[in-house]
Amino acid sequence: MGRLVAAIAVAAGAVACASGGGGSASSAGNSVQLAHVHGLGVDPGTGELYAGSHYGLIRFPQRGEPGRVGGLVQDFMGFAVVGPNHFLASGHPGAGQGGPSKVGLIESTDGGRSWRTLSLAGQADFHTLKASHGLVFGSNAGQLMVSKDGRAWETRARIAMADLAINPKDAEMLLATTQQGLARSTDGGQNFGLVAGAPLLQLLTWTDTGDLVGITPEGTVQVSSDGGTTWSQRGSAGGAPEALTASGNQIYAAVEGKIVSSDDGGSTFKTRYEGS
Repeated sequence: MGRLVAAIAVAAGAVACASGGGGSASSAGNSVQLAHVHGLGVDPGTGELYAGSHYGLIRFPQRGEPGRVGGLVQDFMGFAVVGPNHFLASGHPGAGQGGPSKVGLIESTDGGRSWRTLSLAGQADFHTLKASHGLVFGSNAGQLMVSKDGRAWETRARIAMADLAINPKDAEMLLATTQQGLARSTDGGQNFGLVAGAPLLQLLTWTDTGDLVGITPEGTVQVSSDGGTTWSQRGSAGGAPEALTASGNQIYAAVEGKIVSSDDGGSTFKTRYEGS
């Protein structure tokens, strides 16, 4: 419960990751040290996994060692893959990087090597950022905001959340993890109501098979096949989760300095990468 409260406090802006402060993402050869992973995504064009972290965007090739993309040591508080080589992000500038303390919504169309500002520079710091159904969903200071083009935004609800998942078959169905429990919206995020009997979850993702995967603050994996109404416990990701995504039959999670993956629906996990 304490980890979930802390995650929601960060998402609501009560706690901020200071740019350039504390720790490092040191590079030794091609290796990287993971720290504060805020978002995971798989590029559908290459199948490569990316992690938006406090110390830049990390690429995990299917073969070989991971490395930081573009040399930008920016604090990626929000990160989402839109399509091949097409990413969206938010957060704070890194050391030596100019601009406002909140970068707003930024976009890369070259796999994260370069970025341009789309909107809300100096105004928004999206800690939860999702792209689905041609829409962008972002949680900024306790507000759920939605955009059709990444430039004009509509505030749909005031809800403090740690994570958000959008049903891949229904843009009107959203699920959010909150301190009070799992919350569901059936009107695109205008209104949310708690899901009775759902486990306390921190992170959520929908799989390509239609299952909804959740991870508790302690790392226990829960899976729902009916949109979050009923849940069954699977395995454990191995610790407190930081980020979660799914692609094909793979579930990926960032857990305490490691990237772990499961190909059996979350029953077992293996370490994909562990920082030194």
